[in-house]
Amino acid sequence: MKLTQSQFAPTRVSARLWVVPSWHAAPDGSAINIVLDPGLAFGTGSHPSTRLCLDWLDRHLIPGSSVIDYGCGSGILAIAAAKLGAGRVVGVDIDPLALVTSRYNAEQNRVAASFVGADGPRPQPSDVVMANILSNPLRILAPLLAELTVPRGQVVLSGILVPQAGAVADAYSEWFDMEPPVEKQGWIRLCGKRVD
Repeated sequence: MKLTQSQFAPTRVSARLWVVPSWHAAPDGSAINIVLDPGLAFGTGSHPSTRLCLDWLDRHLIPGSSVIDYGCGSGILAIAAAKLGAGRVVGVDIDPLALVTSRYNAEQNRVAASFVGADGPRPQPSDVVMANILSNPLRILAPLLAELTVPRGQVVLSGILVPQAGAVADAYSEWFDMEPPVEKQGWIRLCGKRVD
């Protein structure tokens, strides 16, 4: 177990955010530290697509905003949003294990966030809807994610490879004014503002 644990050190994932395994002390007491152990659900902050989303939250989230993390995996984006001052935070996933993991991680971080199955009742529309999944599901989910975003709200999409960015942006352009893509290590983040 020690060998496994030694492979995971605290990681700075944006200007103010660190991901810190539970067995490590926080390296920067003035930072916002997300306690997160590597586990079965996707999302420990190491993947470029996750970092793109965390960076967006760090730079752009307005305190008090409502946030949906669609495809929440480990809950990292929902937890980061809550720690950065979001109001209502809801994570959604199709995987029951991801929901269990997300609830556990939110509890470990002492944040208020709810996590629901994708087949259950839809969350209320939110100011920010994030989805860090893959390009094909993102394209299919465009109408739903648009419904979940309030007028003038933001959609933040990642898990997209560079060659896929145009097709994903096109899928959302009916509902959102899309911004130019942001790239990190071959992965893309797309953002857009919901048209009234």
